Amino acid sequence: MSELDFLRKQGQTNPFPYLIDVDYAEGIYIFDKSGKSYMDMISGVAVNNIGHRHPKVVKAIKNQTDKHLHVMVYGEFIQDSPLLMAQKLTAMLPDNLNCVYPVNSGTEANEAAIKLCKRVRGRTEIVSFRGSYHGSTNGSLSISGNETKKQAFRPLLPDVRFIQFNQFEDLEKITERTAGVILETIQGDAGVRIPEILYLQALRKRCSEVGALLVFDEIQVGMGRTGKVFAFEHFNVVPDVLTLGKALGGGLPIGAIVSSYENLQTFTQNPMLGHITTFGGNALVCAASAATLEVLDEEIDFAEVERLGQLLEDLIGKNAEIKEIRRKGMLFAFDMESFERVEKVVKRCLEKGLISFWFLSHPYSFRLSPPLTISEDEIRKAASIIVTSIEETSEH
Repeated sequence: MSELDFLRKQGQTNPFPYLIDVDYAEGIYIFDKSGKSYMDMISGVAVNNIGHRHPKVVKAIKNQTDKHLHVMVYGEFIQDSPLLMAQKLTAMLPDNLNCVYPVNSGTEANEAAIKLCKRVRGRTEIVSFRGSYHGSTNGSLSISGNETKKQAFRPLLPDVRFIQFNQFEDLEKITERTAGVILETIQGDAGVRIPEILYLQALRKRCSEVGALLVFDEIQVGMGRTGKVFAFEHFNVVPDVLTLGKALGGGLPIGAIVSSYENLQTFTQNPMLGHITTFGGNALVCAASAATLEVLDEEIDFAEVERLGQLLEDLIGKNAEIKEIRRKGMLFAFDMESFERVEKVVKRCLEKGLISFWFLSHPYSFRLSPPLTISEDEIRKAASIIVTSIEETSEH
């Protein structure tokens, strides 16, 4: 298959795709058809948190293919793998997050969360945050904060209010009209923006006072990415609703909305089928997800994740062109002088066999989110490639 076929036959997202002609992937590496290896230091954009083709995930997929694939739309049949996934996931979560509704992607989970807030509270206003990113479908785009990405698709959902992340005074704008407040526990696309603990606690208190559901979008920052299984564990705050995706499937497409049984029951009546999905809860995908959750629970040493995250920060941060670093666990933003500098560094890294990336809403940072299974030797190798790429593209 040629590059021309790829560009003409598949819809494109941007004019400058990476165009790696993928042959296979293993661990932290992707290999192209010429045999060149690439260190995947973004984990397929926070998807392959336990690396590519983890043996337990591959085994679970193979076992499920011998049983069945799609048999019925979600919610009608009892199937072992979706139930196992839900049991494993809720066992990792606080008591109020005890029921799982699986869907096909993170943005779909956020669409469901918007509906759930309105259905449970009988209100219409959704409060979100400037700088946020919740997906690209109509509803999730409506609650995202990047106006450049939204303008061409207006009008979007009405009754969405935006407030400033980490500003206490804006919490007063959450009122008894508010059905739900949705935020990334740590803002990813904005360049790894980490809230103050007291701010998140004040937000939790305000939502409880006015009866608004608090929704944490952990599609990017969940599943171990920040050094804990869920990012909200860093802040001693528990949401009413949790949305997940990306790494939850171990490399297969999945999303999930998690809340209380009582909340999710509102989708079953007045009207019935208040939320439906054909492929949500797909047996094959949920088998991979259950295996992924087992790996996170039994194999990932989060103290080691933090140690290696700090090591990578220290090694790259020594370069004078790095203006600021924001990190939580294995999620990094490295600020440089301009987008042009970031672009040159990212391209040179790619030439040298390392995949990095940038942020849609914060283009003068380059992003890293390596697999949590990365070794110290691989951390040092990646840091050497990145620092060398900065030096080789420097204009000084």
